[in-house]
Amino acid sequence: MRYYNDGKMIGEDIEKEIYEGLQKMEEVVGKKFGDEKNPLLVSVRSGSRASMPGMMDTILNLGLNDTVVESLAKLTNNPRFAYDSYRRFIQMFSDVVMELPKSEFEKIITAMKKEKGVSGDLELNADDMKEMVKRFKEFYKENKGEEFPCDPKAQMMEAVKAVFRSWDNPRANVYRRMNDIPYDWGTAVNVQSMVFGNSGDTSGTGVAFTRNPATGENALFGEYLINAQGEDVVAGIRTPEKIDHLKEDMPEVYNQFVEIAQKLEDHYRDMQDMEFTIEKGKLYMLQTRNGKRTASAALKIAVDLVEEGKISEEEAVLRVDPKQLDALLHPQFDTNKLKNAKVIGKGLAASPGAACGKVVFTAESAKEWANKGEKIILVRMETSPEDIEGMDAAEGILTVRGGMTSHAAVVARGMGTCCVSGCGDITVNEEDKHFTLDGKKYNEGDYISIDGSTGNIYGEAIPTVAASISGDFETFMKWADDRRRLKVRTNADTPRDAKQAVAFGAEGIGLCRTEHMFFEGDRIKAIREMIVSDTAEERKAALNKILPYQQGDFEEIYRVLEGRPMVIRFLDPPLHEFVPQKEEDIEELAKEMKITAQNLKEIIEGLHEFNPMMGHRGCRLDVTYPEIAEMQTTAIINAAITVNKEHPEYKIVPEIMIPLVGEEKELEFVRDIVVKTADKLLKDQSVEMKYEVGTMMEIPRACVIADKIAKQAEFFSFGTNDLTQMAFGFSRDDAGKFLESYYENKIFEFDPFAKLDQEGVGKLVEMAVKLGKKERKDIHLGICGEHGGDPS
Repeated sequence: MRYYNDGKMIGEDIEKEIYEGLQKMEEVVGKKFGDEKNPLLVSVRSGSRASMPGMMDTILNLGLNDTVVESLAKLTNNPRFAYDSYRRFIQMFSDVVMELPKSEFEKIITAMKKEKGVSGDLELNADDMKEMVKRFKEFYKENKGEEFPCDPKAQMMEAVKAVFRSWDNPRANVYRRMNDIPYDWGTAVNVQSMVFGNSGDTSGTGVAFTRNPATGENALFGEYLINAQGEDVVAGIRTPEKIDHLKEDMPEVYNQFVEIAQKLEDHYRDMQDMEFTIEKGKLYMLQTRNGKRTASAALKIAVDLVEEGKISEEEAVLRVDPKQLDALLHPQFDTNKLKNAKVIGKGLAASPGAACGKVVFTAESAKEWANKGEKIILVRMETSPEDIEGMDAAEGILTVRGGMTSHAAVVARGMGTCCVSGCGDITVNEEDKHFTLDGKKYNEGDYISIDGSTGNIYGEAIPTVAASISGDFETFMKWADDRRRLKVRTNADTPRDAKQAVAFGAEGIGLCRTEHMFFEGDRIKAIREMIVSDTAEERKAALNKILPYQQGDFEEIYRVLEGRPMVIRFLDPPLHEFVPQKEEDIEELAKEMKITAQNLKEIIEGLHEFNPMMGHRGCRLDVTYPEIAEMQTTAIINAAITVNKEHPEYKIVPEIMIPLVGEEKELEFVRDIVVKTADKLLKDQSVEMKYEVGTMMEIPRACVIADKIAKQAEFFSFGTNDLTQMAFGFSRDDAGKFLESYYENKIFEFDPFAKLDQEGVGKLVEMAVKLGKKERKDIHLGICGEHGGDPS
């Protein structure tokens, strides 16, 4: 962070270190930076402590100018190579340092190929490359008003600044938020001597993994290009060869590479992601790092490494990013429906999983459509780091160009997003928002489905089915279970959800939201009757219609849980969420209630609140309408009694949670209703059954007086979503309008609704735990909401 602390300047001491390092490099390689006779060319690239593929900038071939390029041509006796390197440097330097769009240079290249009647870059000769350099420099001067910089030292310092600046570019900031990488870690800048993969047919460049990053298979996986530089592979501009083919092109190099790859994996005891260059038959390893991998690959690699004796079970558990496990719980295509689906195209199976959604063509559109609740597939010629937010919003990614190690493939695998890359049969028109494949035109908004495990593309929406836990996942989770201290429950509101959660290993339900049971058919009508009722008797009559539904739902869930515990939260949302808004629904309800539509509209208008999330909701509803608490208690206790009679071995202990409490007397009032109702039901049926009453801790005041709250509560469940809203004074629904500015101005690094604020909200939780335990030593504690699954 020194660069930023110094006002985005390179300090004199740092500049001195750079040139001292260059001098050492010159001595080692026997070349001199900026020398016309024997020039040293370098690459300038980032070196952050966490891998951020494609998020920061790199400049290759630095040190070239009009004089040096001629010397390089003579030294190598290869003018085409020299000028190809020069045009690449001009393009990269202009884009990264001077912020001239790379795409504008691509247009110049495309125009030249059209003039020459060729389709590939390799078909352009030395004279063509010289002409390209000339046109690049003319374009630079037209747009910057000055000549392209020719002093290698000036090039160096500007490049170093640019790479430091790239730590703070939008795509890097987004990537760090997604991967919990702190901003204040900063990045180093690495200056390396250049080796050239574009110096002829015995040269090349590639990217490889010691194991398959998509499946985890223990086999070398990668791609390379002959006569190319690194960005050609990563950008996906040319379709590369598989790494196995290298043993035919250059057998000695291939054997050496295999040996080095194994040595690196054995040393780091993890799958390695390696970049390499071959210059005139000699292999150079540019970098290695722990490779990004899909969730299924991460599990297989972790389990295999334990079986191979390279790591322990404890290490294996820590090797898998907890966020990746979620990817394994995502749906796959329904195999029965898949049998009847027609494959309209096939690309590379770059990142496994199934995705179905509406087609969009830009990252901006992806964000917009996703924000509206649409599931989308991002279709691009090739992705670039600037597309990161659109890729994050997409269900799946489909590209025309690029291999298995292209930007789209690598980033999608790291994100756990389905991706099919390199489908060259697609013709994309991004401006008119359509693509053509298999003779059919697909417009923005049309459904397609893609399979990242096979590379298949389907021109229709294909239903999906739930995933299952088995094989490596089951083995891994057993290791985690053997070592964890926390118990893990699920959020579930229906028997179906509860059944799925149990199949995935949930130890019970930590939050059953009873309001989610009210939105079906006759239930919503009954709850609306209750809302518009004038008297307690009318409300009770309406609630009695809901009671059998509630009790039936609880009975079914208790049966599915087979004795596992369940916390049931009383009605929480504000009542206005249940009332009709459409004219025809208002008229229908008014008719059923035997009141005028105008009278009903006045009632609905009376429910309007300026800030409903802090209004008449939660326990406040039970204080105002005690009959709601009576009905819900009756449904819970009767359901537990019924299922306990059917299965005495379950020994169900109902856990009733009263939400949004901020005052001891408030909780005491509602608790008394629960206890009175429950005890009468148990006495009338001559049943002995324990039950617990607790509260959701989601108001800061409740945390501050948690010792008093604990007098009335046998358990606390921290509702950190609402607790975060109230601690910050942010509305979660509206915060998105301004949080981006907070990220840009480095006020926040992460979304406080996704990652728990440990300094503020965390202190409230800590305070409540200490005070609660002080008052009630055996108090149960839990956390629910999105933060409950946050590894931090």
